[in-house]
Amino acid sequence: MQTVEVRAVVADLADAGLPGLLPAADLVWASRVVHHLPDQQAAIGTLSAVARDGGVVALAEGGLNFSCLPWDLGVGRPGLEDRLQAAQAEWFVGMREGIDGAVPMPYGWPIALERAGLADVSSFSALVDHPAPGPDGLTDYVHHHLSRLADHGADFLTADDRATLATLLDPDGEHSLAKRRDLYLLGVRTVHHGRRT
Repeated sequence: MQTVEVRAVVADLADAGLPGLLPAADLVWASRVVHHLPDQQAAIGTLSAVARDGGVVALAEGGLNFSCLPWDLGVGRPGLEDRLQAAQAEWFVGMREGIDGAVPMPYGWPIALERAGLADVSSFSALVDHPAPGPDGLTDYVHHHLSRLADHGADFLTADDRATLATLLDPDGEHSLAKRRDLYLLGVRTVHHGRRT
C-alpha cells in the first residue's frame, strides 16, 4: 500500500510564484475557481507550471445549469427558474467586470489549456440526475442552490420574483420547498484537461 501525504498550503492562485511553493504534481485540479481570477489565462499557466512533466491539469468549469423546479410552482409567475438563471448570468458578467485588472478571455477552456502549452487537451461531462422526489438531502441542496441564485440575481429580478423566492425559501411558509415532493436535480458538470509535456 502506498502512503499519501496531504499538506495544506495557503497561497494565491493569482500569484505567479505559486509553483515555487508546491512540489510538482501528477494531477492539478481546480474546480470552479479560475473564473473568479483577474487573468484566467495566466492562472491556467500557473496551474500548468505546478504539474510535473506528463502530469495532468484539470479544470472543472462550465457545463449546463442545474434545474430543480417545476415550471409552474403554484405561486408566482411560471418559469421562475429560467429567470433565475438569466439573472445569474447577468450577475456573472458584472462580477467579471468588477474584478480589478480583469483580462478578457474570449475563447473557451480547451483553447486556454492549449495556450498554456498543454497537450492532449480534451473535455468530458458528468450528468447529475436525481429525479423527483430525489434522495435525502436534496431539499436542503435545492434550498442552498436557490438561496445562492437569489443573492446573486436579486438586482436583476422583479419584485414579484423576489417575493416568490422568499416564499419558497421560508421553511414555515405555505409554499416552502420543504413541503414539495416534485423537486429534482438535473444538470451537467464539465471538466477540461490537458497534459504537460
